[in-house]
Amino acid sequence: MKIHTSPASVAAKTFTNATADAFRPADELLRALDSRIDGLDEEAIAERLDRDGVNEVGHEKPPHWSIQLLHAFKNPFIIVLLVLAVVQLFTDDDFTGPTIIAVMVGISVLLSFTQEYRSSQAAEKLKAMVRNTASVTRRAEDGHAERIEVPVEELVVGDIVHLGAGDMIPADLRLITAKDLFISQAILTGESIPVEKAAPHGASASESGGPLDLPTVCYMGTNVVSGTATAVVLATGARTYLGSLARTLSGERVQTSFDKGISSVSWLLIRFMAVMVPIVFVINGFDKHDWLEAFMFGLSVAVGLTPEMLPLIVTANLGKGAIAMSKRKVVVKRLNAIQNFGAMDVLCTDKTGTLTLDKIVLERHVDLDGDDSDEALEWGYLNSRFQTGLRNLMDKAVLTHRDLETIAHRFRIVDEIPFDFQRRRMSVVVTDGEYEQLVICKGAVEEMLAICTEARIGGVVEPMTEEKRAEIRAMTRRLNEDGLRVLVVAVRRDPIAERAYGVADESGLTAVGCLAFLDPPKDSAATAIRALNHHGVAVKVITGDNEAVTKKICAEVGLDIAGTALGRDIELLDDDALDAMVDTTTIFAKMSPVQKARVVKALQRKGHTVGFLGDGINDAPALRDADVGISVDTATDIAKESADIILLEKNLMVLEEGVLEGRVTFGNIMKYIKMTASSNFGNVFSVLVASAFLPFLPMLPLQILVQNLLYDLSQLSIPFDRMDEEYLRTPRKWDAGDIGRFMVWIGPVSSVFDITTFWLMWHVFGAHDVAHQSLFQSGWFIEGLLSQTLVVHMIRTRRIPFLRSVASAPVLALTGVIMVIGILIPFSGLGARIGMVPLPGAYFGWLALTLVSYCVLTQLVKTLYIRRYNRWL
Repeated sequence: MKIHTSPASVAAKTFTNATADAFRPADELLRALDSRIDGLDEEAIAERLDRDGVNEVGHEKPPHWSIQLLHAFKNPFIIVLLVLAVVQLFTDDDFTGPTIIAVMVGISVLLSFTQEYRSSQAAEKLKAMVRNTASVTRRAEDGHAERIEVPVEELVVGDIVHLGAGDMIPADLRLITAKDLFISQAILTGESIPVEKAAPHGASASESGGPLDLPTVCYMGTNVVSGTATAVVLATGARTYLGSLARTLSGERVQTSFDKGISSVSWLLIRFMAVMVPIVFVINGFDKHDWLEAFMFGLSVAVGLTPEMLPLIVTANLGKGAIAMSKRKVVVKRLNAIQNFGAMDVLCTDKTGTLTLDKIVLERHVDLDGDDSDEALEWGYLNSRFQTGLRNLMDKAVLTHRDLETIAHRFRIVDEIPFDFQRRRMSVVVTDGEYEQLVICKGAVEEMLAICTEARIGGVVEPMTEEKRAEIRAMTRRLNEDGLRVLVVAVRRDPIAERAYGVADESGLTAVGCLAFLDPPKDSAATAIRALNHHGVAVKVITGDNEAVTKKICAEVGLDIAGTALGRDIELLDDDALDAMVDTTTIFAKMSPVQKARVVKALQRKGHTVGFLGDGINDAPALRDADVGISVDTATDIAKESADIILLEKNLMVLEEGVLEGRVTFGNIMKYIKMTASSNFGNVFSVLVASAFLPFLPMLPLQILVQNLLYDLSQLSIPFDRMDEEYLRTPRKWDAGDIGRFMVWIGPVSSVFDITTFWLMWHVFGAHDVAHQSLFQSGWFIEGLLSQTLVVHMIRTRRIPFLRSVASAPVLALTGVIMVIGILIPFSGLGARIGMVPLPGAYFGWLALTLVSYCVLTQLVKTLYIRRYNRWL
């Protein structure tokens, strides 16, 4: 969830408890909450769940079905139809017109509601596949305390929660203990700089201002940037700070270009209708001298120009796309992200697990000369073994050396200095309990060399000179060039002392050696990158890893490694300079979280639609800023929360399939929009011509309504259509100007054959007076419906329809059925009721010639249009 508005104020009474409890002694607070440091038992948990409900913020849930049903009426086209129906009720004694409009509204609303409801239910089921959990201490049935993972929704007041880097804060919490804890409150305050939080003994009441300034309280929805903590739950669900804002804040995301495009087309069509309908009304009024009939005809034309199926078609396409993508192990958290997926032309991704196997192994452990050595492994094992924060894949690789556990048993943890992405290292302080304390630090090469004052070479400790640093850098670079990631290990011996350690204690260390890790490239990565490039998606790697390792892996998977930039270079550039280099740079290495987000924004300023694939805490800012944020179900909580799309497996091939599904979805929506816009333009042009010379109406109001209803039904199969291969090769973006241009080019083609039909009915079949108007109207009804339905096949592809591109079976079947129904209506009781008469057999020969000619001319205009503008849909 992304909240884009900062709260101005919230009722103070909501936070009375948080403020009162912020500096209470821990034992007193636990008693007040009827809790214990060893956690709650099952009976207390069940009682509190029953009392307070599940730990969810109300506005995150899908609306009740009744609300969704009301929302189905909330689109401008349905409102226009309802207004027209009310006007007809008061101006005409015949209820057939309002009844037909009611049927059209009912079909549109019912189908829209059904599709929206099914989509929301499916989305909830998909989201349930990606669940956030919290680490809590609870008492088991036998009374002993155990640390377990529970779904965030099941947290209750009084639960003892453990926090580490990357965790989302699952409820409003009061800290009991904290170590170097920094929290990002950007979701609530908009402030990107993390704030430090501490337990009461490390914070003063005078430091606090508003609720968000309380240094001992962490709020639901914020996230841990670094450090560790233990806390007790103060409030859950609607009683949290975030929950109290649910009624005053908008949780809606900023509109995408697709949302804005749909809205602009909707209002374009409404404005077009608002201009043309009065013109039709006036022309018919002056020409026929029957203003009531002219008014009813104008209303019917308005109905015919109303694309009331647009919201349904959009929702159905997006919903179908989400379901199809879920079968490819892609969970769509936000339906509109599907279109952005298809429009994506740059994919920024990290390296680990995407280009590589994500199965890091400790390949070598060496001394500072590059020779194999066990000393670095032993110290590195103790560092990984005793840290309590977020263990990464390299820690897990080190800990596979279980034979070193006997050494670990001689020590106990005293303190630790957790990892963060600025220092790029972490330290533990251990003691043997008798003689000394050891500070053991491991981290990135440059960051470690900067804090080491000595080096152990061949068992001898020497001063760390600049020459020695240069030699170590050269040795680690050789390892990097072999594709190995390198960490430096350093130690310092201190006398035993009861004190807290901090970042300032990471100094005066002695470097002892290096750990070198291998994460080999995936066999499928090169194939996936070629497939993405084939479909117009450029792949760029943005990683916190060093340049040499990244270039080695990228070269192996076929990425261009000529353009490379480092985080320190990016830091020195202003936005204009960064914009100038992002297109030609493929690899961005040693990047901080802020720098990753800057690159994403620079690409967007250059006109790209940017996808970002990441799974770490350091990826969250870029995931939020990207047009489509993509993460994986094994990612940190904050990364999953920031993403629009979740992959159930970290695989670029899955991404390529998602991109194609996004383009199919967008293409089918564009088919409906362009068909509707061009048909409406052509119909109005034909009506204006007919109104100018006919002594009667070219079609009765009820006939227009029936024709429009049948045409709407023929469009319902569009979401199930396929797209041509050439359409899928390039990213597809919204272009409102192209829709207007398309309407002007294609619309008049149908008018040409409407006018030839007018001539045919007037001169060949003698329908040139009021007595024979029913024959005229029946002839145009069939020709108009069949040409409109046939144009579905003409517009859906840039190829020659039926010969080089065949629609899907549902489209063929539904358009065929509607055409048959349209031909039969004049011969039926319904036709007689709405003023139609059977047509002579000769008419159908002329009809066939008209439709074939229409297809030929449309294909010719299509070819000219494509040559001139190099696009179709």
